[in-house]
Amino acid sequence: MSIPQSGGGPIERHEQLAEYLASGCKPKSDWRIGTEHEKFGYCKDTLKPLPYEGERSILAVLQGLRDLHGWAPLEEGGKLIGLTKDGANVSLEPGGQLELSGAPVETIHQTCDEVNDHLRDVKDIADKIGVGFIGLGAAPIWTHDQMPLMPKGRYKLMDNYMQQVGTSGTTMMRRTCTVQVNLDFSSETDMVQKLRVAIALQPVATALFANSPFLEGKPNGHKSWRARVWRHLDDDRTGMVPFVFEEGFGFERWVQYALDVPMYFVYRDGAYINALGQSFRDFLKGQLPALPGETPTLSDWADHLTTLFPEARIKKFIEMRGADGGPWRRLCALPAFWVGLMYDQSALDAAWDLVKGWDAETRETLRVEASRQGLQAQAGDIGMHDLAREVLAISEAGLKARARPGAGGMVPDETHFLSALRDSVETGKVPADELLDHYNSDWNGDLSQIYAQYSY
Repeated sequence: MSIPQSGGGPIERHEQLAEYLASGCKPKSDWRIGTEHEKFGYCKDTLKPLPYEGERSILAVLQGLRDLHGWAPLEEGGKLIGLTKDGANVSLEPGGQLELSGAPVETIHQTCDEVNDHLRDVKDIADKIGVGFIGLGAAPIWTHDQMPLMPKGRYKLMDNYMQQVGTSGTTMMRRTCTVQVNLDFSSETDMVQKLRVAIALQPVATALFANSPFLEGKPNGHKSWRARVWRHLDDDRTGMVPFVFEEGFGFERWVQYALDVPMYFVYRDGAYINALGQSFRDFLKGQLPALPGETPTLSDWADHLTTLFPEARIKKFIEMRGADGGPWRRLCALPAFWVGLMYDQSALDAAWDLVKGWDAETRETLRVEASRQGLQAQAGDIGMHDLAREVLAISEAGLKARARPGAGGMVPDETHFLSALRDSVETGKVPADELLDHYNSDWNGDLSQIYAQYSY
């Protein structure tokens, strides 16, 4: 979840809303990669989730990163709730999931180095206090009541609202983790093509990264329970946004969508003001019940954009949101997968040619079946396994064309970061299948073994 945004001053013209999005346009030479990933912390002796405070806690991990690894503190209401260093942020998800929001970098080599450094630092602190961290799409054993709610005003408001608008919002907040990548666009036309490809192919990422087959100690019937949770969260702000594929789509159409999404809050003077269910359109007219007579700033608009949760979304960049959190090597595979598709024009064109004939029903069916079946999903005559193979080949060709070397020139490009996905395509098995195989064989139904074998 985002920290408060810095978008700018007063909104005096409607056009500023779309101009804010368009201000993200950059020449290709300035395109960057920003990777985000979340992970669950737990006490090694009890295997229970970490509380916010205490000897073994989220706070202790944040303090350790601050004191031993040079991160600067971010506080809210006198509570340490995040860290910042060198353009990156460490923040807390609602249930205590620890998130790294990486700095914008030029290559997958750099983003993977950043992930590796972060996980080593976290492990250093965790080992000192007897805790561990694990990358999964959903908490495998813990119940809702066992998960703490972090002391952030945004989360308190969201927690109340989620219980009114869907059936799984509080599960999403406390018991799911994802890995995401943020990518740039050069123009409105480029944004439209990239967002359409991102939405259409998000189910492929869901299938390839599916890693949440358990809930409350037993199989849940889905390869990605996290993806299933998002389908039952809040119809106003989630889903496959079919209007993106309509003729004339652009920044202004996204503005109209965002304006129709009910608000959560307004951030003022270090506090979150309750604006649950209220209208940003009313805010623009100075008629917001939470702040009567006051009109919004671009920072308010930037905050509001962070409360939209479709499978891919735009702010000043595009966020790919469809993948489960996972093991170490897949944290680098996710940005590699999308960079290969998005940052080479020939690859992007090939991906668009692949999906441009699909209708909204096909895209939605792929989304649903990817969460249930992983690579075994089927939507009409489209088989996910064959689709994933074709998409992965396009991504690999895109990375080869980028030809960004690493390791001092010893590694010619970024294609080796796709190796985990190649393994899945070759075997037909994604991480969820591997976990289920263990559960039904050597674990003998004992999910406590997942922590020792799959923690970072």
